[in-house]
Amino acid sequence: MEKLTNADIMSVKGRGFLRNRGTDCFSGRVPAAGTVFTAQNFQDLAELADTYGNGKLIPTSRQCIEVPGIAFENIPKAEAFLLEHGLAFGGTGAKVRPVTACKGTTCVFGCYDTQALARRIHEEYYLGWSNVKLPHKFKIGIGGCPNSCIKPSLNDFGVEGRRVAGQKEAAYQIYVGGTWGKNTRMGTPLSRLVTEEEILPILEKTMLWFRENAYAKERLGVAIDRIGVDALEKALFSDDLLNRKDAILAAEIKER
Repeated sequence: MEKLTNADIMSVKGRGFLRNRGTDCFSGRVPAAGTVFTAQNFQDLAELADTYGNGKLIPTSRQCIEVPGIAFENIPKAEAFLLEHGLAFGGTGAKVRPVTACKGTTCVFGCYDTQALARRIHEEYYLGWSNVKLPHKFKIGIGGCPNSCIKPSLNDFGVEGRRVAGQKEAAYQIYVGGTWGKNTRMGTPLSRLVTEEEILPILEKTMLWFRENAYAKERLGVAIDRIGVDALEKALFSDDLLNRKDAILAAEIKER
């Protein structure tokens, strides 16, 4: 085929395909609901890799599987194959990224079913908000206990399970604005523990606050440091953002 253009590369990046350095092939990123792949999923991914990729499967740091070596012209065929088998490429762009979760569901230290929570967030926000453009990427980490294996405090939104003396049900510490990589910022812990019923509303309000207040290409943590955690907390512990949800999602993201 003709030499790939930048428009070609960008046209598939938002669909979960990242160019392999020095080639005209791509790695396709595949997330799993609740971070759990089945044995059948892996059989299907192996067939996909043999048919359209270079025969390799690579686990990512965010618990997705990447299939490298997919030729640009084969990307539509690879997408169709995966959809037929109940999976889909994705996990790139300025939007909600695939959720990560520790094995708190089965771990002896886990305070709650982390994979069930991750699955619910995957369905309601990774899939449900797939067409919602955010100022930047938004990563979510679900941890089962303070051992912090999944590093929830290094995500834009992190959940960490806690056991509270005299209390049967788990409590949850929420972290906001964490990042890692070239610019690391520990997530800011909210000033009180929350209940399970509060997690998803606070997550949604965090993303609405992010969309309304952050500039394009600005991470949540930078916006928090610029505006102040007190302003964020006041918004998260009220219903104002939810009451204005439609207007916030309809508005243009602010430019600097």
